Amino acid sequence: MNSYVQALRLPFLTGSLMPVLAGGALAYWAEKTGDLLMLGLTLLGVGSLHLGANLINDYFDAQGSDPLNLKITPFSGGSRVIQNQQFSAGTIKIMALSFFGLAIAAGLTLIYLGRPLVAVLGLLGLLGGYYYSAQPLQLMSRGLGELDIFLVFGPLITWGTYYVMVGKLKTVAFMAGVPFGFLIAAVIWINQFPDFEADREVGKYHLVAQLGLAASRWVYAGLMLGPFIFLLILVEVYWLPDLLFAALLPLPLAVRAIRLLWRHYQTYEEIIPAQALTILTHFLFGLTMTTALLYAAWFR
Repeated sequence: MNSYVQALRLPFLTGSLMPVLAGGALAYWAEKTGDLLMLGLTLLGVGSLHLGANLINDYFDAQGSDPLNLKITPFSGGSRVIQNQQFSAGTIKIMALSFFGLAIAAGLTLIYLGRPLVAVLGLLGLLGGYYYSAQPLQLMSRGLGELDIFLVFGPLITWGTYYVMVGKLKTVAFMAGVPFGFLIAAVIWINQFPDFEADREVGKYHLVAQLGLAASRWVYAGLMLGPFIFLLILVEVYWLPDLLFAALLPLPLAVRAIRLLWRHYQTYEEIIPAQALTILTHFLFGLTMTTALLYAAWFR
């Protein structure tokens, strides 16, 4: 069982499920719509796409940088299940395609239940998750992977979830995903620091590889602070409730992560706590944002 948890990288699943919950809470606040079946199908579809993307990333990286990467952390360097011979590359590929198939099944069910635009939104998510790693696009190697992850795991999820819940595509739902886009991009960004040398050796020129480690610290700081600044836009421009400022709660964690990376960016073992804090910031931001929206809906 531990091998499956490791292969799927299950702890990272919060990266996609928290935006779903926030999108669902936004729909409840705006429209008093809380269909648990629709939300459950969305969680199943989005979660399956995420797991499929994790697995297909391992499959393609096993042919690229992972065999050369000696700077492994609990958060970067892949799951290592292929390198450790826990699963064959072929098995990982079959698992990935199976989860993509499960996601498609969830999407088809939502279409049947009256949400036809799930065909478009789900396809965008599928293509974004697959071609982040897969040839011929392999966005992660062309300096486009970070933007891909920002959009697919941020605005696309909240926008799509809101649509599933209320049957409407609203700009506010897209914008509500921007903070999640910043934070999930920050997770990818900091995880590329330990992989820097191995990635460059095999021609994986993501933005950290192109900018260099020292300059990339500035971008990481912007990605970590951006969500908290964006809360002001959500409240003042899109009229979301003031309670949304509760999502400022994890700001000290974000600041600590920035300080750790700033000092230790050249020593991969010492940025592991910063990697953990990045993921924790994303989780707590999503939890507080979701709770604030639900509370505002219940007591408005």
